[in-house]
Amino acid sequence: MGAPSFTLPDYPCIKRVNSFAELVATPMTGDVNALCWPRALPGDFGEVVVRLGAGEGIDMLDEARLRALPLSAAGRTAVEVMLADLRLLRTHDLDPVLNCIHGYPGDDTAGPVPTDVFSFHADSAPVPADTWLCTYHGAASEGVRNEEAQRRVDVPATRAELLKLHGGADDESFREFLREHCYDLHYATVPGAKPYSFGLGNLWRIALDYPGNPVLPCLHRAPATVPGQPRLLLIS
Repeated sequence: MGAPSFTLPDYPCIKRVNSFAELVATPMTGDVNALCWPRALPGDFGEVVVRLGAGEGIDMLDEARLRALPLSAAGRTAVEVMLADLRLLRTHDLDPVLNCIHGYPGDDTAGPVPTDVFSFHADSAPVPADTWLCTYHGAASEGVRNEEAQRRVDVPATRAELLKLHGGADDESFREFLREHCYDLHYATVPGAKPYSFGLGNLWRIALDYPGNPVLPCLHRAPATVPGQPRLLLIS
């Protein structure tokens, strides 16, 4: 039981690759800030989710637990696919995790900028790095083109609220305040924006916000979680 048919968006910021080797080796330059290896995966990932049972929050999965599940041949195939992906990423000095996501912590602050994973955001790092991810089951991650979004801290009304919250001038201390609370990593879509789906089964490598990165970060978000419909997500 493979993933549903998926059409990769025809955007200059997204580049298609045809193998894991290409996904690793292809540089992101110019407009490109996301690489996608489209895949129609074999196996019944829905059965894996059912056998994992009910839960809450983010449930990290390991090989022993997955292999111990009472699964059909299709379910076992799905497990082997996920474990193979984990091994692939680990061989390239990455530290991937496989999660069954029943729900995410929400942003319960009353501040002017939401900072949870449901908000379009850029991942960040102090050194060169990328985010790798694949949704095997459930709602897929979403992206939006950089030209269709604006940093929330650059929206005049929001910036004014943040300055009031900071209690100081719009200077370096204010910018440090924004970084400290990750306010500067979150984006609002502009009118007419068309977010795109990462799809199921596809392995993505997306650009982060780090010092000296020659490309813009890939803006993305987690989909809203639905009770009783958990996601299977590989992320590194």
